[in-house]
Amino acid sequence: MSILVVLLLIVLALAWLPQVWVSRVLDQHGRNRADIPGTGGEFARHVLDGMKLHAVGVEETKLGDHYDPATKTVRLLPQHMHGRSLAAVVVAAHEVGHAMQDATGYRPLAARTRLARQAQNVQKIGSVVMLTAPVVLALVKAPGVALLQIVAGVLILGSTVLMHLVTLPVEFDASFRRALPLLKAGNYIGAADMRAARTILRAAAFTYVAAAARSLLDVMQWLRILKR
Repeated sequence: MSILVVLLLIVLALAWLPQVWVSRVLDQHGRNRADIPGTGGEFARHVLDGMKLHAVGVEETKLGDHYDPATKTVRLLPQHMHGRSLAAVVVAAHEVGHAMQDATGYRPLAARTRLARQAQNVQKIGSVVMLTAPVVLALVKAPGVALLQIVAGVLILGSTVLMHLVTLPVEFDASFRRALPLLKAGNYIGAADMRAARTILRAAAFTYVAAAARSLLDVMQWLRILKR
């Protein structure tokens, strides 16, 4: 078994296991409870209004829970927007944490936003560079030039991995420096649920570990294709 295959298996595990764990955590705490007074969407709106962030919207989405700094909008999946579960409230708190970062001028969030905007274009450029490498080799008949192009393509695609890793501190700040104190201060959840809330907040942050691994997996798949 080659080193590349071993590395590919490791990256597959890194991409798959965090996502499975995150899904398991959210499912475990996703049942509606009578003791939770409002939905995740209502909770987000209540907290934002309490912080005078009236201009920040709260919307339903099918593209994953997130905060959009461009439109100043907290977006929640249907089960978190309309659900009265611990997961719904805590995930909403996490996304409100990003709105708090934005409102206070938190620089790492601004940096992450710039990187995210560039990531899609960077991936497209990297794919074009990798796809045209064999054509360049056939035209110029200079392996050195093609090799440089492949290295450039790998570096370009690899920059998306860096983007996701840079995101991690932003996510942990939203979870544990913003959302958790918010939940505690407002007595929104009982002391018995606090340990579970920490786990959910950790899961919300770790979604980007899987995203980073998936980006690295894309790079490794290109290397396997070109090796052939």
